Amino acid sequence: MSNPIYSASAKSVLPMLAMHGLAVGLCAGCVVGLLRLSHDRAAARVALWLEGWREVWWTIPIWFGVLAALAVILRRIVREEPLISGSGIPQTELALAGRLSFTWWRVLSAKFLGSWLALFGGLALGREGPSIQMGGAVGAGFHALWRPSAPHALTGSPYVVAGAVAGLAAAFGAPFAGMLFAFEEVKTIVTVPLLLFTGVASFSAWFVVTILFGFGLVFPFASIPSLNWGQIWIPALLGVGTGLFSALYNAALIRVTELHDRQKLIPAPLKPLLPFLLSGVLLYAYPQVLVGIGYSTADLGGLTPNGPLLLGPVALLLCVKIIFSILSFASGVPGGLLMPMLAIGSMVGAVGGTLLIGNGFSAEPQLPAYLVLGMAGLFSGTVRAPLTGTALVAEMSGAFQCLPEMAIAAFISTVVANRAGSPPVYDSLKRRILVNRNASSNIN
Repeated sequence: MSNPIYSASAKSVLPMLAMHGLAVGLCAGCVVGLLRLSHDRAAARVALWLEGWREVWWTIPIWFGVLAALAVILRRIVREEPLISGSGIPQTELALAGRLSFTWWRVLSAKFLGSWLALFGGLALGREGPSIQMGGAVGAGFHALWRPSAPHALTGSPYVVAGAVAGLAAAFGAPFAGMLFAFEEVKTIVTVPLLLFTGVASFSAWFVVTILFGFGLVFPFASIPSLNWGQIWIPALLGVGTGLFSALYNAALIRVTELHDRQKLIPAPLKPLLPFLLSGVLLYAYPQVLVGIGYSTADLGGLTPNGPLLLGPVALLLCVKIIFSILSFASGVPGGLLMPMLAIGSMVGAVGGTLLIGNGFSAEPQLPAYLVLGMAGLFSGTVRAPLTGTALVAEMSGAFQCLPEMAIAAFISTVVANRAGSPPVYDSLKRRILVNRNASSNIN
């Protein structure tokens, strides 16, 4: 820990750290902003094409052929650069712990292309985990530039930490959550220089995606009514529910992923094929699963002319979304867990809110509040980062009026998931990566 960034008394280097953090944040923000912009525009064009041609029978085999080709291409990309598989957050944390090393430009380019293709194919994966890994790769590039004597010595590298923080901030538009992520999930030592370093990187990345690329709130819930103090037991109850749900979700995700690693029925080049083909089936049979949180914000808030949410359809959507997201992740293609996790959390909150409203414990206009409570609770219980979860959902939704309720749900969910004996999801994934690498080394 001789690096001045980890020294609480290194005030003389603060201007240099600010400039370095600015460079890391701006570059990471540009990379993530480009991913978001290019994917959003491509997805919008494809959606228009599919909407117009979905009823034409001969377009069906064409689209399934495209999906099969994407599966084969992605398998090849992952084989060439195995460290881009999955979210990328565990790999980044292992690199910071000195357990992995990587070539920054290979990871950056392969992760960008791989995650873009996975999202284009409609898999229930997020671009937020990949954004964190790409940000970390940008940081590793600056590490090699400014510490040429040890370009691959990424253990505890503040540049990688700052890049990862910037990636999260750019992906969600949440700079404070990015900073908290560095200390709560990555478990970086808190010092004034490092706070400055990560803070500048995080806010500069947020500036790039917000001002230069023009991205707004991910979930615009700013106008929703909060719960009153007489309903303070509700976020506590949702915290218990999302904590138990988080434990089950983590167990299912890891179990299915491990089974997929060991199964021999499907040849290795075709392992990603199942979720891509399933994506095609859902596109024609159940397209709600493939878009965002399943419904639009207005629909989930019960604000449409069709009236409030019906419990049955939301519960069915939740089940299908869970299955599809787990199968998508288990395939090993590049893609994150964070956005599917938040989507599932919003639907858990919608189910809970619908039940409470139906039994007279809450009013129908308050239903959107349950969505953000579900997001904060499930994120915190799954990742075991309640401060990050609370700040993240508040920043990405604008629902700061619900901050106390979200904090209650997040912390109780964390405690319940711990009591249930469920390890944090990224800890489980890190162990899986190390086991697979050791097994591969023994074979070779």
